[in-house]
Amino acid sequence: MIETLVNLLQGTGLPEEYVDMTARIIGFLAVILIALAANLVAKGLIVRFIRSVIKKTRNEWDDIFVKRGVFMKLSQLAPAIVIYSMAPVVFEGNESLIGFVDKLARLYMVVIGLLFLDSVLNAGLEVYNRFNIARHVPLRSFIQVAKILLYFVGVLFMISLVVNQSPLKLMAGLGAMTAVIMLIFKDPILGFVAGIQLSTNKMLAIGDWIEMPKHGVDGDVIEVALTTVKVQNFDKTITTVPTYAFISDSFKNWRGMSESGGRRIKRSISIDMASIQFCNEEMIQRFSRIKYIREYVQKKLEELQEFNQDKDLDLTNLVNGRRLTNIGTFRAYVEAYLKNHPLISKELTFLVRQLKPTETGLPIEIYVFCTDKRWVHYEGNMADIFDHLLAVIPEFDLRVFQSPSGNDVRMIKG
Repeated sequence: MIETLVNLLQGTGLPEEYVDMTARIIGFLAVILIALAANLVAKGLIVRFIRSVIKKTRNEWDDIFVKRGVFMKLSQLAPAIVIYSMAPVVFEGNESLIGFVDKLARLYMVVIGLLFLDSVLNAGLEVYNRFNIARHVPLRSFIQVAKILLYFVGVLFMISLVVNQSPLKLMAGLGAMTAVIMLIFKDPILGFVAGIQLSTNKMLAIGDWIEMPKHGVDGDVIEVALTTVKVQNFDKTITTVPTYAFISDSFKNWRGMSESGGRRIKRSISIDMASIQFCNEEMIQRFSRIKYIREYVQKKLEELQEFNQDKDLDLTNLVNGRRLTNIGTFRAYVEAYLKNHPLISKELTFLVRQLKPTETGLPIEIYVFCTDKRWVHYEGNMADIFDHLLAVIPEFDLRVFQSPSGNDVRMIKG
C-alpha cells in the first residue's frame, strides 16, 4: 500500500525527501477513515438490524440487552480491529511506530471488552431479577464479585501490555502483595462469603421484613449487594448494614409469618382476682342468654350436676363439688367469640389460657392467628377484638386490673 502511494506521489513533482512521509500520512488518514466507516457500519447497520430483529421477538430479555447497550459497546470494537490490522501495512518499516499503534489498539480493545462484559453482567442480572427465584436467591453480590475479578484481570492485562510482560509474571509478582490486597478488599471478601451463606441457606431475600435492633433496622429489604444490605424502615428511612453483619449478628426475619396462613395475636388481659367468684342462679340465667355460650352453659351444668350427684356431695357448702365460675365462663366466651370471628384462623394455633397470677392480677392470654396479615388491617382487627372483650368483661361480674390512678386516690380521700 505504501509503495503504491510512493509511486503515485513521485509523479507529482513532490520533493523526494517528503514523498515517504506524505505517503505514510495519507495512508494513516485512509486507515482512520476506514475505521470510522467500520464504526458507522457496525453501529448504523449491524446494531440497527439486530435491534429490529429483537423488537419482533416476544421475549423481554433480549430487549434488556439492547437497553443496557450490550450490542452498541460490542460494535465499538470495529474501528480498533481495523487500526490493529492495518497499522503494520501503513507504518511498514517503522517498527517502533507499529508497536506503539498496536499497543494503543490493544489497550482500547481491552477497555471496550471490559465495558462489554460489564454490560452483559448488568443485563443478565436484570433478566434474572424478573424471575421469582431472585427474591429468595439474590445474585447482585455475586455479580459484583464477578465485576471485581473482571476489572482486576482487565487492568492486569493492560499493565502487561504497557510494560511488555506476560500477565502470568505479573500475577506471580502480586503474590507478595496478597496480604495488602486482602486488607484493602477486606469488606468485599467478607461480604462475598456472607452473601454465599445467606443465599445458600436462604436466610435473607429482597422483600423480607427483618428486625435488627443493634443496627436500628425494622423494615423491608430492598437490596442485597456485595458489601451492604439496604433496608427501608417503616418510617421510610433507609438503613445500610454490612452484609457480613447478618452472619456475625442475630436478626429476626418475618418471612415465615408472611408465608404462613396468618399473623400471630398474642396479648393478655389481667383480671382483678378479687372479682373472681362462683356463679349464682342469677348469673347462670344471664349467661344462658348469651348466644356464643348458651350451649356451653347448658352442657357444663349437666356435666357438673352429674359429677356432684355421683360423688354424693353436700352442696350447701360452696367449697364442695364442682361449680361454674365467672372466670371460666368468660374464658369459654372468649374461645367461642374468636371461633366465630371471620378473620381468626381455625387451622393455626388457637389458644385461650390462664397465665401465672401476678401482682397485677390473673392474665387471660389470647394466642391466635389473624388471617389478614397486612399490618394496618391486622392492628385494626386486633384492636376490635380487644375493644369488644374489654367491654363485655363487666357482664361476667369481672373487673380488669388497673393500677390506681391519681383520680382513684382523690376519690378515696374524698
